[in-house]
Amino acid sequence: MDFQKCLSTGEFVILAQMNTPKGVNVSEMVNNARRIKGRIHAVVIPDMDNGVMRMSALAGGAIMRQQGLEPIIHIYARDRNRMALQGDLLAAHVLGIQTLVIVRGEEMAQGDHVNAKCVDDLDEIGLFGAVRCLQNGMDIAGSELDGNPSFTVGCTIRPSADEKSLDSEIEAARKMVEAGARFILCPPVFDVDRFSSFVEKTKGLGAALIPTVFLLKTVGIARYMATYEPGTFIPEHLIKRMRQAKNREMEGFVIAGETVKNLRSLAGGVQIVTLGWEHRLSTILDYAEI
Repeated sequence: MDFQKCLSTGEFVILAQMNTPKGVNVSEMVNNARRIKGRIHAVVIPDMDNGVMRMSALAGGAIMRQQGLEPIIHIYARDRNRMALQGDLLAAHVLGIQTLVIVRGEEMAQGDHVNAKCVDDLDEIGLFGAVRCLQNGMDIAGSELDGNPSFTVGCTIRPSADEKSLDSEIEAARKMVEAGARFILCPPVFDVDRFSSFVEKTKGLGAALIPTVFLLKTVGIARYMATYEPGTFIPEHLIKRMRQAKNREMEGFVIAGETVKNLRSLAGGVQIVTLGWEHRLSTILDYAEI
């Protein structure tokens, strides 16, 4: 069953995030895709995430289609104006990419092209409006299209360090659902009980919640995220569990798999993020019994 149908039926979806290469050698991406084919519903492809120049998500989506996997690509206005964005959206449809996530692009200061200028010609609501115009057969300048695209569109909620910022994120998500978002990719979950409280706060949004399951590769990464990334709550007992494990690396996979299983009753699905360890995605799926 494809991703769009799962949204309609309420089936728990498994998404895997996969970055494009920094270059033109796509062999690793293709091999990683083949390892998980038939075990997931779709692959989420960021577009130059964290300000790092890579092959575009549009190309990554086309590669996933070639491998028989459904792509979901990030769309944001940091790097393109409204003309380029609309052109990319039309190209995505022609290439068979029909699921989008509209996101806020990260600041360039931490990227590898710090002197690049941000465009930000449209905000997120403006992007939803552009998608809606195209689907109705017009561009946002009012010109008629020769054939109109069709998309399923989602949005994101960012990590929040306090209740005030969380309320602001939820309200922003509410506006995007009203603008057409059918699913919401949520921040990494390391405490299922805490996520349960989040679910209560977001009741009535009217879109499927898809939290992120992030692979903790080392105790050091877990400690760093817990200390320096606002809004990322990693329980101390989880860090202690990893530190005391006989095989710390494998314990991260076990924890990720358990988290996927525990979220089945709370969410519409999960997005699994491994950041460079996409070749080990199937290990998480094994522990999740998928």
